[in-house]
Amino acid sequence: MPGFSLASRLDGAIGGKTATAFEKAFGVKTVGELLEHYPRRYARRGELTPIDSLPLGEPVTIVAEVVSANERRMQNRRGSLLEVVISDGDGRMSLTFFNQPWRLKDLTPGRRGIFSGKVGEYRRQTQLTNPDYELFDDIAEARAEAEVTAKRPIPIYPATSSIPSTLVQKTISLVLDGLGEVEDPLPDDLRTRRGLLPARAAFEQIHRPETDDDIPPAIATLRMHEAFVLQTALLQQRQFVRALSATKRPAAPGGLLERFDAILPFELTADQQSVGAQLEADLVADWPMNRLVQGEVGSGKTLVALRAMLQVAESGGQSALIAPTEVLAGQHLRSIARMLGPELAPEVMPTLLTGQMPAAERRRAALRVASGQARIVVGTHALLSATTTFADLGFVVVDEQHRFGVDQREALRAKGSSPHTLVLTATPIPRTVAMTVFGDLDVSTIRTMPAGRAGIQSFVAPLAEKPAWFARVWDRVAEEVALGRQAFVVCAAIDSDQLTADEKTDEPADAPAAAAEGARTRWGVVQVEALLSRLPTFSGIRVQILHGKMPSDEKDAVMQAFARGDIDVLVATTVIEVGVDVPNASTMVILEADRFGVSQLHQLRGRVGRGGLPGLCLLVTEASPGTSARSRVEAVAATLDGFALAEVDLDLRGEGDVLGGAQSGARSSLRLLRVVTDADLITEARAEGERLLADDPALRRHPGLAAALERRVGVEERAALAKS
Repeated sequence: MPGFSLASRLDGAIGGKTATAFEKAFGVKTVGELLEHYPRRYARRGELTPIDSLPLGEPVTIVAEVVSANERRMQNRRGSLLEVVISDGDGRMSLTFFNQPWRLKDLTPGRRGIFSGKVGEYRRQTQLTNPDYELFDDIAEARAEAEVTAKRPIPIYPATSSIPSTLVQKTISLVLDGLGEVEDPLPDDLRTRRGLLPARAAFEQIHRPETDDDIPPAIATLRMHEAFVLQTALLQQRQFVRALSATKRPAAPGGLLERFDAILPFELTADQQSVGAQLEADLVADWPMNRLVQGEVGSGKTLVALRAMLQVAESGGQSALIAPTEVLAGQHLRSIARMLGPELAPEVMPTLLTGQMPAAERRRAALRVASGQARIVVGTHALLSATTTFADLGFVVVDEQHRFGVDQREALRAKGSSPHTLVLTATPIPRTVAMTVFGDLDVSTIRTMPAGRAGIQSFVAPLAEKPAWFARVWDRVAEEVALGRQAFVVCAAIDSDQLTADEKTDEPADAPAAAAEGARTRWGVVQVEALLSRLPTFSGIRVQILHGKMPSDEKDAVMQAFARGDIDVLVATTVIEVGVDVPNASTMVILEADRFGVSQLHQLRGRVGRGGLPGLCLLVTEASPGTSARSRVEAVAATLDGFALAEVDLDLRGEGDVLGGAQSGARSSLRLLRVVTDADLITEARAEGERLLADDPALRRHPGLAAALERRVGVEERAALAKS
């Protein structure tokens, strides 16, 4: 009988009811996905130990005979208790089982077996509670089996309350028993060169190791599988994009781009020039642009993107710029119209299209887009709706990658015929992460900042040691406002007294689990507004709040009032993280800064110091010195270099959620691979993948790899890996 393959549906292998439970608990639907639910660690059964010398609290394995077994009702709670006495000839101990009367028919006096569990004590007698056991008819067989079993590691799996580790172990064992041939995703020569196991043996040894020595080679093999399949998928995606033919969009002498450059009131920075040249070349290449541009907040990414949009507009092509929020879309449109000036703006007609626009206005905008009159379209997810059509969509720009889902990007691309794609991100991405997640994109970086930036000073206000500094923070804000400047105050929640599960949208996206460290959020937007209203120094200061639960038009109105200078201090959640531009804002106070991740603190800080004014960022924290929470905050205060911080973030967060919410499509595919520690392996896997695809682009000679790609990178994940 051939058995099942890695691609077989799980319900066919383990039955519908169990399969449904596993899908609900772990999201696994196929045999391969279940076998990639790897053990978290391994426990030991303990050496064979005489009953007389059992160590309390330790896991042990003993060979013994059942002396007696009795069931009784429990006095203080419902249910029954089964007490079994066993002996190894020298000593005696008891086994207790709660609410398992059916075990009486197994555990009859005279039966011998091996018993494994953790040693406890009750009324001065050693006992095992709910132990594992296996019964034998032959004592010699029992002893021999026990010797082997005692050395055999027990896999401990990620589990849930409904599916404990033991059930995962039994189910995986059942699946391994019925598994047929497993094709190897690694080429034979690569496996031989690195001394790796065949795929089938690797699965066996990671899930059913006989000894501790079986485990490391299995992990090394499966880690290479993962790196190699992931990198090959990304390289294939890149090949796929390069196989598409793109409409070339050259810039003409005296055209829109040249005229725009002539009216720019400043010189482009060296990085803006070199990245601009890359985009210019991409737009006339044989295949569509597929590029990620990363740069600090305020480094001029939008300007670089606008120059590319004008190049596309010269041939009548349209560009769509998608922003994650209404506020940001509106701001992009205003800044694009301002940069284009009165002469160029009417020619390309930059048009805003968002879901919150009044129906009549939205219809007019949609008509301009459909007719091709609007050559630059800025919007939110509304650009993806079925009713939005473009006359000639040639260029898609996605701002702030991490707020924008894979499916949504795909939907937008589908509106044009293989349009050029550019992704902008202000979150610097470490090299290994870029290679793992954006391996199919060409990556450009803008490091130099435009001249005229006054810079930002950052300070930690360490309330654990200096509680009096809390009052000083508000005095400092009042001093800045007295100078005619404005300030942001950022909180980790809307209302700390009423934190509900559905409020997580306004919690920091990459926040570490500060809650796990015990402390609840103390300062929500509501609490800070109340505090400031009681401070004498704030009596003449105009304070307003902003958070994600407010209606869109209200949020927009508040942001615009702040931008106009009608509000002095804006108390907000992280809704202000992305792209808000208020040149007069000089001060950023982040309360409970340890509740935010490194990259998010850096993003928030980038909201100030954007005009000619020097910026001030106060990171307020109650985290104790020496804790990882405090280290994160101190790391951000120590440098303004987002690229250095991205590497620090990797080190501090270790294996954690390195890929952030953005990359959840690809993150879900990382099982054993760790972006931080496996950088060399990832690099090597990429080189191997490049070699193999150059030699066998259609993978005709590597069916095992083709099958692994098909399994691992289903339609959704292929889109996730496309990241464009």
